[in-house]
Amino acid sequence: MKPALILHGDAWEIEEESSAERIAGVRAAAEAGWAILSGGGSALDAVERAVALMEDNPVLNAGVGSALNRDGEIELDAIIMDGRTLALGSVAAVRGITNPVKLARLVMEDTVHSMLVGEGARRFAELKGMRLAAQAELTVPREVERFRRLQQQARYEPTGRLSPNPMDTVGAVALDSQGNVAAATSTGGVHFKMPGRVGDSPLVGCGAYADNRAGAAATTGHGESIMRVVLAKTATDACERGMSAQEAAEYAIRVLHERTGGYAGIVVVDRHGGIGYAYNTPQMAVAWVDENGTIRARLAQQGDDEGA
Repeated sequence: MKPALILHGDAWEIEEESSAERIAGVRAAAEAGWAILSGGGSALDAVERAVALMEDNPVLNAGVGSALNRDGEIELDAIIMDGRTLALGSVAAVRGITNPVKLARLVMEDTVHSMLVGEGARRFAELKGMRLAAQAELTVPREVERFRRLQQQARYEPTGRLSPNPMDTVGAVALDSQGNVAAATSTGGVHFKMPGRVGDSPLVGCGAYADNRAGAAATTGHGESIMRVVLAKTATDACERGMSAQEAAEYAIRVLHERTGGYAGIVVVDRHGGIGYAYNTPQMAVAWVDENGTIRARLAQQGDDEGA
């Protein structure tokens, strides 16, 4: 089986000043994931590595550089899923973890559970020897400034309306040479969210889904809308019914908007190695490996999108 990989670094209204760094970031993540796949490694390792690299990128809202909640704190969500076994691990509202996707994989492989949240997830990370980071290590000036601006807006609520406050998530999907698919996502969540708020990203079928019988999908956007249509599962179910990855991505976004009016983006790989992405936001940062093995990365924009 010829491997395949596609990933995203947000779909929203992306600030122009960060666009070049964002494109470079998703390209670097794709290169890291592809190095694993092209060397015969697993889809699971590839998506974990790609997402972890994006978590380390302070331009993106995951790990370092994450959004602050209403209390000025960072709470992180992540998921990883193995399409071969349907095993998954996720963490939600966890603090002080630089790479929550790695913690999610430990939940999947080293516990009998699928999800750990809050203090329980943090204690498990410590038990497994993960270094606990101070919030200052995850906080960047951009998000502090945004937090202070939002504090001044007496009635600000993080709704699904398009605004300069992106609802970022990073995610990746892959198919390896053994025919196995995997998916992973990670996020700092919505800016100025209520403490304890959990979005779509760590929820199976919403932020990510992977099944060797169909394919894999990872989403980004307004979590409350994504949850209502179980967006990642909607896309992979479409693949199982015979749609290509691109058709399934477009179908899932259409269902989302028709049923909820929400905004999101999605990347999909099908079981045959086809890849696709779709979004109804103004822009989407995406990277993939084309049929010639070349890494492609771009800030896709409504009206001039070339597709994968």
